[in-house]
Amino acid sequence: MVAYTQQEMVGATELAKSLGGFIDKVVSRSVEKLAIVRHNKPEAVILPIAEYERMKAIADYVEDMEILHIIEERMPEGKELKTVPLEEMMGRLRKRGLDV
Repeated sequence: MVAYTQQEMVGATELAKSLGGFIDKVVSRSVEKLAIVRHNKPEAVILPIAEYERMKAIADYVEDMEILHIIEERMPEGKELKTVPLEEMMGRLRKRGLDV
């Protein structure tokens, strides 16, 4: 479980009253993250957009690696895995009329 300092926690009611100020704290990095507390329990977190996008990219990469691992496990013995560059795959999908 992630630990939060007292500065990184705010009640939902207090947040609603001063949202702009709390967003400024997160954007200026005076706090790393802001946990929104409801009924004495952290319910959500506010992060700088760059940090969220970094975390999302990492999660997507891990998912892709898990899929690759499954594909490799299912490949017949001795058969080489052929990969397709992203741009080529996007072109193939567009030719099929898919909006990518």
